[in-house]
This record gives sequence, C-alpha cells and structure tokens, in this order.
Amino acid sequence: MKDVKRIVIVKVGNEKFIKYEHVDNLIRFTAFLDTKFPDWRYMNVFDRKTHKQIASFTKKNRPSSPNLM
Repeated sequence: MKDVKRIVIVKVGNEKFIKYEHVDNLIRFTAFLDTKFPDWRYMNVFDRKTHKQIASFTKKNRPSSPNLM
C-alpha cells in the first residue's frame, strides 16, 4: 500500500510556523516534533491534493494512528 503524504503546518513557540510537505506517519512526526521542537503547540494537517484541512492536533490531543484513514 502506498503511503499517504500530507502537508502539516506546525505552530512552534509564540510566533513561528513551520511547514512540512511530505508527512506520511503522524505518530512518528509527533515524536520528531517532541524531540526537535519541544515547545510546539499545535499542528494542522492538510490533504496534499486538495489543500483542505483534514485534522488538527495539539500536544495534549495527539494523533492515535499513523494515518487518518
């Protein structure tokens, strides 16, 4: 099965946003954020084809599966 790629925009700290274009595993990506950006606040997940928002997660409301499908 082909991995589903998502666009994720992450709010880090008070003023910074970071965009990642090819996220396929949300649980691994959240662990990466915890290590690289411990002050991340939330992330919005978008479909790569339609560019519509499909999910939003915070440090306390984390993804429960690697993919949204």
